[in-house]
Amino acid sequence: MSDAIPQSSALDEETARAEIYGLLAQLFYSPPTPELLEALRVAPTEAPAAGGFLEEPWRDVVASARALDDQAIAREYDALFGGVGKPEIYLFGSHYLSGFLNERPLVRLRSDLAALGLERHGAMSDTEDHIAYLSEVMRYLIAGDDAAVANLTRQSEFFAAHLQPWIAGLCDTIIAHPKARFYAVVAAFTRAFVGVEAQGFDMLD
Repeated sequence: MSDAIPQSSALDEETARAEIYGLLAQLFYSPPTPELLEALRVAPTEAPAAGGFLEEPWRDVVASARALDDQAIAREYDALFGGVGKPEIYLFGSHYLSGFLNERPLVRLRSDLAALGLERHGAMSDTEDHIAYLSEVMRYLIAGDDAAVANLTRQSEFFAAHLQPWIAGLCDTIIAHPKARFYAVVAAFTRAFVGVEAQGFDMLD
């Protein structure tokens, strides 16, 4: 996972987008490390991408990281997304798209990943439709060196097929959960960010 924290609205827009996806991948993959949380706590609170729409939700993420300690955030992650058996909240696209895990949306995703020359690393226990994995794919499609894969067309296609149909539902579920404090604001930021992404991709059509 990328270790970058979005620093300023002055960043190149594509770099900022890639860094935001990398940050979301870290926050949703596992309880945030102390190093990541410390970086969040000292992060500037101006908008992390060009335009002011993300400024307030980003400020809320930084403020929440400052208000809660590492252990409280880790416990919240485990309460929402971890535990033995069924979690309180699923982080997998198939659950929101079909109502079940490991269903046809995952098959389609794997086919599309193969076409991009990507596959799940053997060390990753979760399936590829985990929000963290999908965020990392988007980061690669923005920041990768292979222009045949890392381009706006591929980004738009992947986003429309594998993120846009369900990520707002995930964010709304997190925001509404009574145990969510830090992750409620992370979800609100995520929802705002993907809204900006959707608008940007719509302009390509």
